[in-house]
Amino acid sequence: MNYRKFKKNAKALSPVIASIILIAVTVAVSVVVAAWMGGLTLGFMGNAEQGSITNAVFTSNTSVTLTVQNTGSNTITIQSATIDSNTATLTPITTATILKGASGSFNVTAIGGTFAAGAQYTFNLLTAKGHTLTYSATYNTNPAL
Repeated sequence: MNYRKFKKNAKALSPVIASIILIAVTVAVSVVVAAWMGGLTLGFMGNAEQGSITNAVFTSNTSVTLTVQNTGSNTITIQSATIDSNTATLTPITTATILKGASGSFNVTAIGGTFAAGAQYTFNLLTAKGHTLTYSATYNTNPAL
């Protein structure tokens, strides 16, 4: 009989306290998951190449000098170039490297064609990590205009 009285009078956690504990555990777990995901995002984004082509100067009817500014925290390595989706060559080297915070200029030469006066051209540079830097410029045979 004493057992029944004990069982009847035994008190568990009140529903309010149980709800507060459950909410606190949920918030703690979500903070940990958010911090973990933030670390992953920074890890992926920290390796991103950030740069842009800031200028294009046509040096002949087949060649242009491109200036690339590296605005990221990693070195950018240019592996290939295209002019209007046609393969072009990087000269005097085949790969151009721009250190973090620096800018670099190099020549891109059209293969098998010449620039037409007044035509607009799109220059794409592909980096070693697969990013594309794009710039458009119009070829003008008389730069004084």
